[in-house]
Amino acid sequence: MIVFRWVMGVLAGLLASGALLGLVLGIAFDSRIWLDRVRALRHALWVVALLWFNVEVWGRVVLALVGWGR
Repeated sequence: MIVFRWVMGVLAGLLASGALLGLVLGIAFDSRIWLDRVRALRHALWVVALLWFNVEVWGRVVLALVGWGR
């Protein structure tokens, strides 16, 4: 589970930094293309965050169910 958290954290960090950089470039150069890329990166960041949350919650549910029978 630790490896999964690190992978999700690094992936979320990369997506967030890419979105921030794209936002700065989109505002600086007044480019609609960069702002569309920022929107796509932001959506991908939400997907990663929701995937992490679901795996954390359902992983604990599965561990509780497995441990319940002991």
